[in-house]
Amino acid sequence: MTPFLREIVDYPVDGVTFQDITPLLGTPAAFGRAVDDIVATLHDEQISTVVGVEARGFILAAPVAYRLRAGFVPVRKPGKLPWAPSTVALSTTLFLTRRTCS
Repeated sequence: MTPFLREIVDYPVDGVTFQDITPLLGTPAAFGRAVDDIVATLHDEQISTVVGVEARGFILAAPVAYRLRAGFVPVRKPGKLPWAPSTVALSTTLFLTRRTCS
């Protein structure tokens, strides 16, 4: 899948290389293969819910959830969902942040 990833150096901060997946998403066979590969690694698991974190997580997690016959939960930044969501703190390699989910 590497040929379908575009590296953007020093984004969003110096020293980080962002992996842009838009070339992958724009190539139907590559996008399908990415979803198929994720699903293949999980086929023996009992998964009831797939969580997708903002943007890229939504794009990849929704078709994976569908293929696994699982539910999908979007996780967003606070204030982006119109109902009273659950709130969790997430730690990433870049920062500690708060996200909300249904």
